[in-house]
Amino acid sequence: MKRMIKDILAYLDYCLYRLGIKKCSIRVHSVEETINELITTDKSMVRFGDGEVTMIRGRSLVLQQVEPEIVEGLKRIIGYQYDELMVTIPEIFGDLSIYRKESRQFWRDHLLFSRRQYEKYCNPDKVYYNTTISRFYYSTADKSKCDSWIYEMKKIWEGKDIVIVEGGRTHNGVGNDLFDGAQSVERIIGPSHDAYVMLDEIMGVCRQYPKDRLFLVSLGVAAKFLTERLFLEGYRVLDIGNLDVEYEWYLRKATGKEKLDKHDVVGRTKNLEAGYQDYLNQIKIEIESADKGK
Repeated sequence: MKRMIKDILAYLDYCLYRLGIKKCSIRVHSVEETINELITTDKSMVRFGDGEVTMIRGRSLVLQQVEPEIVEGLKRIIGYQYDELMVTIPEIFGDLSIYRKESRQFWRDHLLFSRRQYEKYCNPDKVYYNTTISRFYYSTADKSKCDSWIYEMKKIWEGKDIVIVEGGRTHNGVGNDLFDGAQSVERIIGPSHDAYVMLDEIMGVCRQYPKDRLFLVSLGVAAKFLTERLFLEGYRVLDIGNLDVEYEWYLRKATGKEKLDKHDVVGRTKNLEAGYQDYLNQIKIEIESADKGK
């Protein structure tokens, strides 16, 4: 009953905005415009999804405990201070029919509780870029666009030397061709949870690379802060979030959220058993969680 009441309230609130009774000034570029900006410029990108905005509300996430300094940092970053650091947010402030039915309800519920955070902390003078580029498949109603989106996205790192910063379970590009067009791939493996506390150690490793490298980061909430720091030190860095997951579902033409076996592969022995020798060869350093062994 509580869920039904929440959904009804969320739908009514959404309708008030769609009818223009309530106003929203937040603007978001299309997926195509976002991809084109990444192809034609050397801008960096930090992504905000529902999780980061939920944390701004003071809520912990599965892989990151909330801390006051994290909340304040997220508020600052979503405020879009730098022209060369693109900030993406979900395209949810207009017509939600671009999403599948389940996703439409999810975003209405999300807005019911989090719209205030977007309106308070987003920069009204900026047009934000589109988080859907890293969540391009599952939630999209019209999947006919996915082929061209991913084809264009691969151009961003085509021919480039890339450094992937990710958790030990993530395996970006492992078992698929997502990064086959890159000139080279190296990896920094960070903690799979609460990576924020290891941010200084991760930054120290990243600084060992020359600034002609393109950094691709999948490290949860910590990725926002790592992206900002690397950008301010002159690197190009893209917070790609769960792009690999979406790409796997796209390749499988999945009709729902499917579990990926590679996310259960942890440690050198398991990776060798899974046939991930190339992946292991790409790893340059592993940074363990601060609480490991406690």
